[in-house]
Amino acid sequence: MRTTAFVLISFFLLSLFSCENSNMITVGGDLQTWHRVTLEIPGPHVSEQDFPNPFLDFRLEATFTNGVSTYTVPGYFAADGNAAETGAVAGSIWKVHFSPDEAGEWEYRISFRKGKNIALSENPDDGYPEATDGMNGTFLIKESDKTGVDFRAKGRLVNTGNHYLAHAGTGEIFLKGGADSPENFLGYREFDGTWYGGNNQQRSGEDSPNAGLHIYEPHIRDWKEGDPQWQGGKGKGMIGALNYLSSKGMNSVYFLTMNILGDGDDVWPYTDRNERYRFDCSKLDQWEIVFSHMDSLGIMMHVVLQETENELLLDAGYLDVQRKLYLRELVARFSHHNAITWNLGEEHGPVNWSPYGQTVDDTKKMANYLRKTDPYNHLVVVHTHSNENQRNQDMAEYVGHKTIDGPSLQCGSPFNVHRTTLKWLKESAKTGHNWVVCIDEIGQHWKGAMPDEFDPAHDTIRQQVLWGNLMAGGAGVEWYFGYHYPHGDLNCEDWRSRDILWDQTRYAVEFFREHLPFSEMENRDDLVTKGYCLAKPGEMYAVYYLGNGITPVDLQDKTGEFEIQWYNPRLGGALQPGSIAEVVAGRKVHPGNPPGGENGSDWLCLLIKK
Repeated sequence: MRTTAFVLISFFLLSLFSCENSNMITVGGDLQTWHRVTLEIPGPHVSEQDFPNPFLDFRLEATFTNGVSTYTVPGYFAADGNAAETGAVAGSIWKVHFSPDEAGEWEYRISFRKGKNIALSENPDDGYPEATDGMNGTFLIKESDKTGVDFRAKGRLVNTGNHYLAHAGTGEIFLKGGADSPENFLGYREFDGTWYGGNNQQRSGEDSPNAGLHIYEPHIRDWKEGDPQWQGGKGKGMIGALNYLSSKGMNSVYFLTMNILGDGDDVWPYTDRNERYRFDCSKLDQWEIVFSHMDSLGIMMHVVLQETENELLLDAGYLDVQRKLYLRELVARFSHHNAITWNLGEEHGPVNWSPYGQTVDDTKKMANYLRKTDPYNHLVVVHTHSNENQRNQDMAEYVGHKTIDGPSLQCGSPFNVHRTTLKWLKESAKTGHNWVVCIDEIGQHWKGAMPDEFDPAHDTIRQQVLWGNLMAGGAGVEWYFGYHYPHGDLNCEDWRSRDILWDQTRYAVEFFREHLPFSEMENRDDLVTKGYCLAKPGEMYAVYYLGNGITPVDLQDKTGEFEIQWYNPRLGGALQPGSIAEVVAGRKVHPGNPPGGENGSDWLCLLIKK
């Protein structure tokens, strides 16, 4: 009897609250395609530390539809709604972020329930309704007004099923070029609740832990008036660093969202390093400011969810409450961004020195849950170990699994990159689930991509890694910095330390975008005795010579005349004529010499049917 009375009183109070707040759901944002649209929803006044737990014992979702497409998007507790500025830990504001893919009218309907662990329940009727449960409304979306590199001008990155990503709005194929280091990019002094949590011990073969958090002081000068900041001027170093990277034409940054017990031990989304069920509202709001700026700069978020050292930190590696809650919160807060790679873990799976990594089965379950929770189907990958045998053993378990879109390849030797990229493109094609294959870390682990002052030419990694991946049909490269040289994998403060390398990366990506129908081409190394070859048979052949001699191209079974142009991968620029202007197919043809003669440097030769 007492229980019945309690339920009746509860629903009476909820109905009163509903009457007072039925028009209090606000729709904010730019209300344009591919932009962040935010529903701000009044809810119970709670704090990060309250019981019931606002992150676990409440479930907020909104379903959006325009009559054709439907998205169900998880929401989150947002404290006072402005925690990035106020540092608030309590409030009554809850939010849902949505990224509409079409102009026109959209309808939303709220589901807001309360109950023990209900955030992880898949039953829509579980728990008890909050006052706004069932409320609905509409809003009108216009076409985006953005231009240029801004992802809001191009649309969400989607897997084409043909080994590449493409922007859903424009269809433009995306090739990645960017930074793998510092992996603890978010270990930043000006984020709330961020501090070094480790014991200053260094694992053999890894960078030394930071003496202090990142501040990116050399990049403060790259911050521009009108750029984001928070709390009276914080964030300028990080925002400036991203500005610089974008100015070099780079479009991706790799970073961990949790490295507790890992090499950096300075990044986590929680209210405390030892917490697993409660999230830091102000810190995550500050992350959102940075991620939104990345969107405007055309920089993809390569989100690495865990390290090899902490694969078992959440639920001993299983897909249980801690792991599901962690993934759900990241999806709720950040999945609306247009360019995300979800990386299931750095150096993923057991290896000799750490035999207790997450199992293949548990990793697949994690991928399945992430795919089910993320309404936008962003790319999901697995970062590999550097050892070839270990890598082959691990990736053979994942190839063909429908919720994993590719490997995040680590190669111990740059000279294995081309062959390894080809291997996984071919192996995935056999399964009918084509992988997107990128190179995200190169060895030797102590060296990686060295600063310009120690390797100004970057010949080996340019030839073997950058062009090696792209000419195999790979989707791009991020550069890892090692630990022996200044501005390494954990302590990099200045991306200008690799200024020449960014230029060389841009030259490669620009060549592919401007001169090749690369998504229609196939690797045909068999047509040359030295170098790499991409071909659209009978129409176009791109041959990359590595500086060890110019050799003929086999066009014996083709007909017609082919114009010859050359491209300088060291300096970029326009296509240039070489020693001969054209060749006639029907035989093995020698393309002549590049501009200035054969001088031992790498060149790209382009043969185009007239």
